[in-house]
Amino acid sequence: MCASRRLPKLILTDIDGVWTDGGMYYTENGDELKKFNTSDSAGIIFCRMLDIPVGIVTGEDTRLVERRAEKLKIDYLFKGVRNKRRIVEELLGKLNLEWDDLAYIGDDINDIDVLKDAGFSAAPSDAPEYVKEYTSIELSKKGGDGVFREFVEKILGKEGVNQAIERFRELMASR
Repeated sequence: MCASRRLPKLILTDIDGVWTDGGMYYTENGDELKKFNTSDSAGIIFCRMLDIPVGIVTGEDTRLVERRAEKLKIDYLFKGVRNKRRIVEELLGKLNLEWDDLAYIGDDINDIDVLKDAGFSAAPSDAPEYVKEYTSIELSKKGGDGVFREFVEKILGKEGVNQAIERFRELMASR
C-alpha cells in the first residue's frame, strides 16, 4: 500500500466550516439546516478502501451531524466537544496511536491544539490565517466546498487515490 508515502492511521475532522460552509440556516419553524457537500463522501470511501478509520470531533451537538455520520458509516463520532485535544488524546491512547499517526482538519481556534500536534494537519482555505499557521498541508478549497476530499487526496497522493479507486471498483464488480 503506497509504499513510497507515509499514511496516517486515523483521520479526524471537524464539521462546521469544514464539511459545511459554517453557516447556520433556520426554517420558519426554527429547525436548523446544514448543507453538506457530497463530494466529501468520496474522501470517506478512499479512507475505507485503504483501511484508514475516520472520526468526527465537533463542538456542535445536533442530530444533523449524527445522521450524516451514520449515513457515511463514520468510525468515531464525538459531538458537543468542548476540549477537542482531550478527546483526541483519549482516542489515540485507546487505539495505541501517536500524534504522528493522526491526520486532522479543522477551521477555527478550538482546533488549533489538535492541528499543531497532528502528523498531518490542514484547514480550509477560508479559515483564519492564525489557524492555518498551525497546519502542515495547504488546501485550496473552502469549507463546504469538498475540502475534506481534497485533504484526503493530498494525504494519499495520486498512488493512494488510484489504489483506493481500484479497490472500490473491484468491490463494486463483485456485487
